[in-house]
Amino acid sequence: MNVGVVGASGLVGQALCSELQASGHQWTGFSRNPTGRSGQWRHLSEGFAGLSALVNLAGDPIDKRWTDENKIRFHQSRVGVTQDIVALLKKSAPESRPQTFLNASAVGFYGSQEDNLLTEDSPAGQDYLATLCHEWEAAAEKAESLGVRVLYGRIGVVLGSQASSWKRMKLIFSLGAGGRLGSGQQYWPIVHLEDVVGGIIHALESPAIRGPVNLVGPTTVTNADFTRALGATLNRPTLIPTPGFALKLVLGGFSEALLASYRVSPTVLAKTGYQFRHRELGALLESLN
Repeated sequence: MNVGVVGASGLVGQALCSELQASGHQWTGFSRNPTGRSGQWRHLSEGFAGLSALVNLAGDPIDKRWTDENKIRFHQSRVGVTQDIVALLKKSAPESRPQTFLNASAVGFYGSQEDNLLTEDSPAGQDYLATLCHEWEAAAEKAESLGVRVLYGRIGVVLGSQASSWKRMKLIFSLGAGGRLGSGQQYWPIVHLEDVVGGIIHALESPAIRGPVNLVGPTTVTNADFTRALGATLNRPTLIPTPGFALKLVLGGFSEALLASYRVSPTVLAKTGYQFRHRELGALLESLN
């Protein structure tokens, strides 16, 4: 395949491009400012002619206070960029248009649902993140009318050695200041970066897969489970819980994402034969340490 990647300079984008190349595929990165970049890069306005597939990973990080100004950025960098991409697809000649479009989304689509097991068939939630993800996917869905196979990659909590979230967690726990967040009973849909990338490529290579694909790990764990495992991995105590009210005071709306419960199953990946590289929590954390 020749795969276009919007957001190729981000954590997942860089890993995806490396894995595509290692797997014998070609990749082309898209940016609004591609000058000075090495490798195959195009300006987004140049369009997607000649590509067999397109992956959109663009999106301003949400791990910050959810101010009105930031919410505008969250929306524009997700829904707005996706609308721009679909508009460019419409301008492409049908014979040169990518036949597959995987648009990033997030497990936030489902809303917090305690211990309910969530599959790709589960409905959207009603909270802020769920609404944002629903609008994001709705923007991508319009590409279906062009004869394009559309996939929605609902990504969980990505753990990789270079992920900023992992670096922050590792520092806090290494100092002995780690602990559960809130009650700790909320499910965290963690996934290793390698399985996010592997899952994306698997979906691109599998013509039978359409619609949502949960890009999460195969084992559901609670925040308390994660806390204990990380403490054991780093050989540090985990005795300092962070109350929910304190998270809300410090982080504002973003605390909702940390305290939400997403017990998400990668049903589509499992049913279509994807082989996870990281299945067990302890081994996953050891691979990052």
